Amino acid sequence: MPLLINREVVSDNWTLVDEETLQQSGDIIVPLALYLENQAELNSREGQTGLLVNGDDDLNTVLEMAEQFPLIAVDFPAFRDGRGFSIARLLVRAGYQGELRATGDIGRDRLAYMERCGFTAIQIADEVYRPEMLSAFTEVSNYYQSAADQVRAVYHQ
Repeated sequence: MPLLINREVVSDNWTLVDEETLQQSGDIIVPLALYLENQAELNSREGQTGLLVNGDDDLNTVLEMAEQFPLIAVDFPAFRDGRGFSIARLLVRAGYQGELRATGDIGRDRLAYMERCGFTAIQIADEVYRPEMLSAFTEVSNYYQSAADQVRAVYHQ
């Protein structure tokens, strides 16, 4: 899957794991529920551990633990589910400084909004990604709302 960081495709060193592949070495991304079940084991392993959260997870738990993770991936399970934008915004407001990654059902029309909400990385499915998608970041030059990117709303300019 192509991973966009700073609007460029980069290599991805992280692997998403589940219960069956939890013992994998290297840097892994673990769903929140699986992390909470295996917290002691995961904290003692070599390699970095990232967290995968979605709109059904308890965000207070995520916010309490956020700083211990170098990466938090936010899942967008379907196009109509926008809770991931709110999760990103709340993590940024709470001062999270690690990689904030969007993953899941991500299309071209959401890229600029994800960046504005504070996502620092965006993972796009192979079958969806096209190099032309990168132009989506610069198509809109004025916004009606302020966001995590600190661009002032058009009526404040």
